[in-house]
Amino acid sequence: MNSHRVQGSTIISIPPHLANAISQQLHHFLPSKYCCTSSPRVWNRCCSAQNKMENQDLSKFTIKGDPQSLQNKISQIRMAGPSKLQVIADFDGTLTRYFINSSRGQSSHGLLQQGNPEYDAKRQALYEYYHPLEFSPTVPLEEKTKLMEEWWGKTHGLLIEGGLTYDTIKKSVSNALIAFRDGVVKLFEFLEERDIPVLIFSAGLADIIEEVLRQKVHKSFKNVKIVSNRMVFDKDGHLVSFKGKTIHSLNKNEHALDMAAPLHEHFGDTDGPNYDNASVKNRTNVLLLGDHIGDLGMSDGLKYETRISVGFLNDNIENNLDNYRNAFDIVYLNDAPMWEVVELVSQLCSNEAQ
Repeated sequence: MNSHRVQGSTIISIPPHLANAISQQLHHFLPSKYCCTSSPRVWNRCCSAQNKMENQDLSKFTIKGDPQSLQNKISQIRMAGPSKLQVIADFDGTLTRYFINSSRGQSSHGLLQQGNPEYDAKRQALYEYYHPLEFSPTVPLEEKTKLMEEWWGKTHGLLIEGGLTYDTIKKSVSNALIAFRDGVVKLFEFLEERDIPVLIFSAGLADIIEEVLRQKVHKSFKNVKIVSNRMVFDKDGHLVSFKGKTIHSLNKNEHALDMAAPLHEHFGDTDGPNYDNASVKNRTNVLLLGDHIGDLGMSDGLKYETRISVGFLNDNIENNLDNYRNAFDIVYLNDAPMWEVVELVSQLCSNEAQ
């Protein structure tokens, strides 16, 4: 794995399909204090070497807005030790890949096929209307939050009205275009070995996330809990309602910890004994992973001392890059794998001196 760290500089690797667009609008996205780099050559701060960008075979695109601040946070978390660390992660587009074989990967909501063409079409129509608004940089946050509440409420209503069943969910996951980013399983295993909790906050559906883990990973993790929209089924396996407050893409936060539940071993299991979620709040250092600026709110309500935020900017890159760079400590583009996050976690858990 190639990784470049230059003291006092921002690290950028440019994928080929973005090189021309970025070089044409370089001064728009990247102020002069940012440094463009590629393997094996490191360019200096001016970012004006357009020909060098166009001629490099670059596979990654990583931005670190304030390298010195990031390094300070890494040092603080290392000093506190793994017993103070927790990981908070979004699911769709963060743990899962945004593109699969050049096609848009499906979300835990979007993969559902109810077996009823009328209701599938109605949910697709909602997606086509609301999804562009979700990622629009011009819609104010307050207005966008109301739109997301509308979208989720209508979608959940259609799932109930359309007669969703257990078996339909299992079949939908089996047929879905969904996959985890490379390195996610290694990340979970590394964290489980060190008893570091992982909270998956998702605006999707907890029952489907668990089924994706069963079918794609074939294992569960004792340190992983899910905070998501959980379904209630009747004795015949038909969806009848949803538990608790609706969680959408802009209201995921630690105030929803009362909805956190460990991974269920079998589909349709009821929640087992309540876990002590207060212990999570005692872990005051956070590594937060998300693909939406609203995901930064997942740590709201937690009195953390140090937080490192990692953002995956998967879509509408040119319009959103500046906002993501200002919001997250690290931004990955081009549907980056999770290996650099695994490396980061390893560094956070290391007791060796810098």
